[in-house]
Amino acid sequence: MANSFLTDKMIKDTIGRQSPPVRLNVETGAIIKFAQAIDDSNPMWNDEAAARSGPNGGIVAPPTFLRSLGQVRADFPFDMPFDRALDGGSDWEYFFPVRPGDDITAIATIIDINEREGRLGTMIFTKTTVEYKNQLAQTVATQTNTSIRY
Repeated sequence: MANSFLTDKMIKDTIGRQSPPVRLNVETGAIIKFAQAIDDSNPMWNDEAAARSGPNGGIVAPPTFLRSLGQVRADFPFDMPFDRALDGGSDWEYFFPVRPGDDITAIATIIDINEREGRLGTMIFTKTTVEYKNQLAQTVATQTNTSIRY
């Protein structure tokens, strides 16, 4: 590539890098406020009496609640020369409900990095997996996302 930035060593040093753990203690009020903020009236997230008769036996967090942890991101082992960023999309898998009282820990791992030439020049594509675990060491969800720097 004419304007190549990444070297083989940079790629090797980046793949497998992890973020520091990001922690969140899940509170009932936070779940209810989050559901209200996204205008989701499903009683599983905001009505304890109704949720108790549902499949989860009480209030659980909506799937998108895990976004409230904020950015969970591993640092690059080099200075990134591109200051513009785009969200290239995410795929989520859910395994266990997130409940009030859960202590969720999220760790991001960079699983791929590559570059492509676009109409605006060189673009760096980074694929990251974020694993969300509860206090029982159960993986409650994983998120695989792509970010684009240019």
